[in-house]
Amino acid sequence: MSDVKEAGSVSLKRTLTGTVTSDKMDKTVTVLVERKVKHPLLGKIIRVSKKYHAHDETNECHTGDVVTIEECRPIARTKSWRVAKLLEKAAEN
Repeated sequence: MSDVKEAGSVSLKRTLTGTVTSDKMDKTVTVLVERKVKHPLLGKIIRVSKKYHAHDETNECHTGDVVTIEECRPIARTKSWRVAKLLEKAAEN
């Protein structure tokens, strides 16, 4: 997670990178973001994942794509992120 400062304003937009797990909705994709965290008691590194709904205006993202999403105003009840950049297309099978 990184913070990007816009030129000339105070607002910061959080960005996350993850994999698209569903593109069945119109103009919305579900993005799975995984991060590695050290367990507080055991000390073992574990993977923690969370799913976000992100706005995809052009419906260009498909399942398996790696995307960057950024925080925005609430667009729907569960959707307050938008796809900023398509980093890697999924391999066609």
